[in-house]
Amino acid sequence: MQTFNLGMIGGGTVGSGVFHALQVNGDLLAARTGVNIKVRKVAVKALDEPRPYEIPASLMCTDWKSVVHDPEVHIVTELVGGTTLAKDITLAALKLGKPVVTANKALISKHGKELFAAARDCGAPLHYEASVCGGIPIIKSLREGLVGNRITQVYAIANGTCNYILTRMQREGAEFKTVLAEAQAHGYAETPPDLDIDGWDSQHKVGILASLAHGFWVRDEEIHVEGIRDITPVDIRFADQLGYVIKLLGIIAQDDSTRDSSSPRIQVSVCPTLIPKSHPLAGVSDVFNAVFVRGDLVGDTLFYGRGAGKDATASAVLSDLADAALDLKMGTGHRLPPFVSFAREGAVVPHGEAVSEHFVRLTVVDKPGTLARVASILGEASIGIRSVIQPEGHEGDSVPLILMLHDAPAGAVKSAMDRIAGLDVVKARPVTMRVESLE
Repeated sequence: MQTFNLGMIGGGTVGSGVFHALQVNGDLLAARTGVNIKVRKVAVKALDEPRPYEIPASLMCTDWKSVVHDPEVHIVTELVGGTTLAKDITLAALKLGKPVVTANKALISKHGKELFAAARDCGAPLHYEASVCGGIPIIKSLREGLVGNRITQVYAIANGTCNYILTRMQREGAEFKTVLAEAQAHGYAETPPDLDIDGWDSQHKVGILASLAHGFWVRDEEIHVEGIRDITPVDIRFADQLGYVIKLLGIIAQDDSTRDSSSPRIQVSVCPTLIPKSHPLAGVSDVFNAVFVRGDLVGDTLFYGRGAGKDATASAVLSDLADAALDLKMGTGHRLPPFVSFAREGAVVPHGEAVSEHFVRLTVVDKPGTLARVASILGEASIGIRSVIQPEGHEGDSVPLILMLHDAPAGAVKSAMDRIAGLDVVKARPVTMRVESLE
């Protein structure tokens, strides 16, 4: 059995989780793969910083360069987070021909195109399974298990914090701010929580999945992003009455007209979305993640599990370490490139052109003619109304008016809502959300 030495950069929550996982399951990994992975050195920010799992002082140092450049280190893990130092570490290791394993979604999302090119030029693999949805093996599934499929749709619940908040709001009818505060108290949400609740964390993950599935690099700025701050118990209650739940959903959908083309056009967005209560994604609750993938050959597949946390992430890192060690043992360099650019002329559809059904909540004056004025504006924009709910029993001068709209471009819906917001009978900014049948 060959032994390969691991140099770890980062010994915090994720890093110490990986170290612990190797101590617990290293022998199992070796028995299954025929290669032994031994931690040689761990570079950390501070030797005395608190960490969930203890790392022996004899293994720790504070100089990452001494780890990367150690000739006895065969594989490097980048587990420091951020995009500046992490990029330097990754490039330095790749230039030395050493495989790199990272769990850094922001790094891959922002610099993936450059890093994958460096990996190709240096003949060293870059593994990134842990960068998307923690312990769910979605990267490997897309790269290997579904390599023979055209991927037509991907729908991802990719942020546990948002899913936990929306689950609590749905179960308890609680307000967003109340649940967010409790999520922060329990450690399910960061302080400040903007990266999660405003959709940016999901943006990084969805961009990586879109690039991998469709073979061209999707830039962050091409992805439409909305968060969950403005969702209310009223929205959740009416969605439920209509047969839906609300999830922060990453959506990657190929335009039907380009499904057999080498130049695909795809929609890519992250936004609160109504999905049918009957669909398996609707039952993904609390901090769990799930990715629904539709391939032209395999049909529908669903990947479910914990999307974050030291142990779930460590599971994905160990999978990549096993691949890196096996490649070194076999002398293959790497069996599959980390990213294959097979659709160089692919393009992301501008959000304004993305077509879907929509849920609309208006706050209006309850008097005759209000609905007619709203419907007139929608009609002028060629937007059809599928159904209307105007509940009785509301006190005060204004009431909610719920509309379900037929398929329409997002830009047309926004323009119509801007006009509707200017009506004297409308008392608050219209709330709109995408609706997906997932059929």
